[in-house]
Amino acid sequence: MLNTLSGRFLILTTVFVMLAEILIFVPSISRFRLDYLADRLERAQIASLALLADDMLETELEAELLENAGVFNVVLRRDEVRQLVLSSPIPAPISGTYDLRMSSPFALIGHAMQRLVTPENQIIRVIGAPVRDAGLLIEITIETDGLRDAMIDYGVRILLLSAVISIFTAVLLFAAVRRFMVKPIKGVIGYMQRYAAAPEDARGIIHPSAGVRELREAEEALMQLQTELTQALKQRERLAQLGGAVAKVSHDLRNILTSAQLFTDRIEMSEDPLVRRLAPKLVNSITRAVSLCEGTLAFGRAEEPAPTFGRVALHGQVEDILESESLAGGTEGRVRFLNEVPVDLSLRADPEQLFRIVMNLVRNARQAIEATGQEGQITLSAREDTESWWISVADTGPGLPPKARENLFTPFQGGIRKGGTGLGLAIADELARGHGGMVVLRETGPEGTVFDICLPKGDGTL
Repeated sequence: MLNTLSGRFLILTTVFVMLAEILIFVPSISRFRLDYLADRLERAQIASLALLADDMLETELEAELLENAGVFNVVLRRDEVRQLVLSSPIPAPISGTYDLRMSSPFALIGHAMQRLVTPENQIIRVIGAPVRDAGLLIEITIETDGLRDAMIDYGVRILLLSAVISIFTAVLLFAAVRRFMVKPIKGVIGYMQRYAAAPEDARGIIHPSAGVRELREAEEALMQLQTELTQALKQRERLAQLGGAVAKVSHDLRNILTSAQLFTDRIEMSEDPLVRRLAPKLVNSITRAVSLCEGTLAFGRAEEPAPTFGRVALHGQVEDILESESLAGGTEGRVRFLNEVPVDLSLRADPEQLFRIVMNLVRNARQAIEATGQEGQITLSAREDTESWWISVADTGPGLPPKARENLFTPFQGGIRKGGTGLGLAIADELARGHGGMVVLRETGPEGTVFDICLPKGDGTL
């Protein structure tokens, strides 16, 4: 019970209500003492009126008046004259004098607490103002046993009433907390447990129903989290299935390309000059395709293979990429390719992976221009500084839409062309990061798009 929210709330509520009742008890018992003494003063004044009406009272009648008033002596001050009106023997010396006319609230509280903790019967003098202005002051002498007993009786009744109120309030709050807080929280926990057992099942997603604003906000946040996680798990499952299918296709395609690679040897022996000029490019393309299939199979098992670094003459590699893209697009005259890479620039990278990085960016740029149906230009340039090599791919295409910029390097989500897979930039970015570098979108807009490839100098490790 102590380890539950409702149980602790019940205990804390009881404690706090009792503390509040104690704070009420202290001034209440002080007020009770003041009323008790004022009542004795009033009784003594009434008893003294009988003597004022008839100066000759029998001793027995005077004693009866004092006993009914509960006092030993009564002193009145009238017309600046102090007069002992009623008197009787005092059994003990007076231990204290209390003037009710000039006592502050804190002094009254202190006197009340002192009386409660003093069990001995004492004789005290009490001074007050007569009622209805029947004189300047009235003074009585009383014993404290009756006062203390009355205060204890009153205090016990106050504490019992406080306990009943505390328990009743705590039970009501306990029931309210269980109904409006604990029960909804347990419902949220139940949703979380069911969802954790089967996160792919959309039926386990919570449906916000709490009436308390804070709990409803928590349920809505949990619903959003569960929805996004379920979608991510489904996408992961689809990607896993797609990866298996791609691995199978890559396996069979590799076998087909390997067979085609054997026939290129005879093509190289052709007497046709055009065939002899294009045959090496065909051989290189088929070799790269076989390597790509093998890399895809390796990716299906784990991840992209680590780059094998070597010196790359970038100008020549860019020339091969631009010529291949020109032939692949079949749009000579519509898309112009410009190679502004310095002829003497070489860098340290994996030749095949660098070829794929640049080729993916160039292909995306070519397809973006072709989609407009207008002419355009793709320009490749490169530079180096003390820390990195920079390769820029600039085009005069239509620019990237906002959705593509938000999911630039996310597989299957960054594509902008109808029928595109959205893998080109994701592959380029992954390969660049494998070199310890990155692919950066420098600018995009109606005037065109510029991507920068940054490859750091150094040992080539991450």
